[in-house]
Amino acid sequence: MSEQLGEKTEQATPRKLEEALKRGQFPRSAEVQTVFVLAAALLALMFTGNEIWRQLGLTLGATLGHLHEFPVTATAMQRQFINAVLVVLKCVWPVLLAAMLGGLLAGGIQSRFQTASEALTLDWGRVNPVNGFKQLVSMKAAAPAGMAVLKLSAIILLSYGEVKSVLSDPIFYSTVSAGRIAEFLAQSSLKIFLRVALVMAVIAAMDYAYQFWKTNQELMMTKQEVREESKNTEANAAVKAQQRRRRRAKTQRQMLLDVSKADVIITNPTHLALALRYDPKTMKAPKIVAKGARFNAQRIREIAKQHQVPIIENKPLARMMFRYGKVGGEIPAQLYAAVAEVLAWVYRTNRYRYYTVQNRA
Repeated sequence: MSEQLGEKTEQATPRKLEEALKRGQFPRSAEVQTVFVLAAALLALMFTGNEIWRQLGLTLGATLGHLHEFPVTATAMQRQFINAVLVVLKCVWPVLLAAMLGGLLAGGIQSRFQTASEALTLDWGRVNPVNGFKQLVSMKAAAPAGMAVLKLSAIILLSYGEVKSVLSDPIFYSTVSAGRIAEFLAQSSLKIFLRVALVMAVIAAMDYAYQFWKTNQELMMTKQEVREESKNTEANAAVKAQQRRRRRAKTQRQMLLDVSKADVIITNPTHLALALRYDPKTMKAPKIVAKGARFNAQRIREIAKQHQVPIIENKPLARMMFRYGKVGGEIPAQLYAAVAEVLAWVYRTNRYRYYTVQNRA
């Protein structure tokens, strides 16, 4: 009954999963992105925090220590503002860079470091404000809104105790140095930040699990769809196999036609056969125009006999060229000397072919 109704009861096939990945339809969670960004920023602060504090302290000391020397003019104020902006950028750029790399890493892990080519195409429906408003007030927006409320509530509950302890610290009721205040702020911020990161990690794990389940449900297939895809896959495989056979047959026919133009055939003596051709005017080294084993080797020898192409038996040379040489390519460099001896012998014993080779166009 479920099959007749077209109910999706089957898991997505590898082909459908691959197509979904190209469309950008894969499990992804914004919370995972947030956790990676926060973690990367925290690590950057841990490694560069002392240097940031030193830079800020030096700048603040230089400014306040020479405040009476600064002229109150528009030009001087602009210069001081630019210097302050440069100091801030110098302090925050490691944190910003780490946060950006963390976001890219989170996105890459969720997408398996593959680019969703179809998702990158321009879709005007995505930038249509009417469609955006409909999505905002639709039921689909309820889940993200609920997740946001849950996240905020969890952060407040777990951070409340730490914030309360910070506010009750004696530092607020006693006289302390500026350095102690800075140290207190840094330690308190780190504690609160770690609690927030822990809460976000738990929420990210829950959200990613939900997105994974939701994506799998959306990609479920009916039994009919699975059968049709299987038929299409088998048909495509058969077509590709037929195309490969045609290409091999065409290549083999062309290869056998080139045997008649070869200068020499090297055999092993019956299992392997290779046809070599060398034109010193157009070639840097002899080329393998044909090679074959067993039946193909026999065909090469037969064509060579019909066109009076010399046939030489050289088992080691035939094996080496058959293993490392390619049809249409030059012979391996380590075989130059051996092939040169063979060609020299052929040209000495068949001067007519030697002069034919020398006078080829």
